[in-house]
Amino acid sequence: MSQRNSESAPPDIYVGLLFVSLAAVITGIIFLMLELRSYNMLFS
Repeated sequence: MSQRNSESAPPDIYVGLLFVSLAAVITGIIFLMLELRSYNMLFS
């Protein structure tokens, strides 16, 4: 039985979903900052 080499293994779907969720969190933070800025609650 051959052992799987972790260095040459291609990224699976969970790594892709991790980057998608990270992008969604960053996008949410940006939109939240823009919304708070419109109410002058950010950097005031």
